[in-house]
Amino acid sequence: MRSACRPLFLLAAVVALAVTGAGTAFGSIAAAPATPAIVAISPSDGTTVGIYPPVTVRYAAPVTDRAAAERALTVLAPEAVPGHVTWRGATEMTWLPESYLPARTRVQVFAAGWRTEFETNAGFSAEGDISAHTFTVSIGGVPVRTMPASYGKPGWETPAGTFPILEKFRRVTFDSRTIGIPLSSPEGYLIQGEYAERLTWGGVFVHSAPWSVESQGSANVSHGCVNLAPDDAAWFYENAGIGDPVQLHW
Repeated sequence: MRSACRPLFLLAAVVALAVTGAGTAFGSIAAAPATPAIVAISPSDGTTVGIYPPVTVRYAAPVTDRAAAERALTVLAPEAVPGHVTWRGATEMTWLPESYLPARTRVQVFAAGWRTEFETNAGFSAEGDISAHTFTVSIGGVPVRTMPASYGKPGWETPAGTFPILEKFRRVTFDSRTIGIPLSSPEGYLIQGEYAERLTWGGVFVHSAPWSVESQGSANVSHGCVNLAPDDAAWFYENAGIGDPVQLHW
């Protein structure tokens, strides 16, 4: 069976503050006259996340003045933290730090009328060596577990870079049609996956792949995802969290 790397569905990793109380509104909730109201921010107030956390702000309506929205966002840990902003559509802005934040640090987010505060964990991170077919987890810079892995095969190479864990799924459906491959194609697949962590909105995951165990540690055979054996994938799922960095390199 082929490896699978793209989900059937996409879920936004945000929490509605007004519903859950996952933050505090102060003053006006409108960022600026031309900027819609903020309806959600993640990470939510009081949570603990990884040292490479994406901060996502969702708006009630499309944002036409993105520069104003970006200027209204401040992240302190405990001093101002440099980062860069990307947009998913017209209503969701995500900030990512330029480098890892310190472990066990309180982080405050101010976004034009909203404030939320979260804390980083002990520094859980993973390094995927695509050439060596290994996946190594460290805590506080100290390696704690190295696992055999399989990455993207030629034509479906796993991207190099550092990615935060965006979402976690105990079970997920991988469907090749979401990336334009019909099920009737030799590359087509429709697979029920387990123990999956999303690294990109384009569909790169770390996940359990019992179908590629024989290749893990020796060959790259996936469609771009990080394939782990079921026991290793379950361990990673239980220990990894949102905002934990995964560095992938050749």
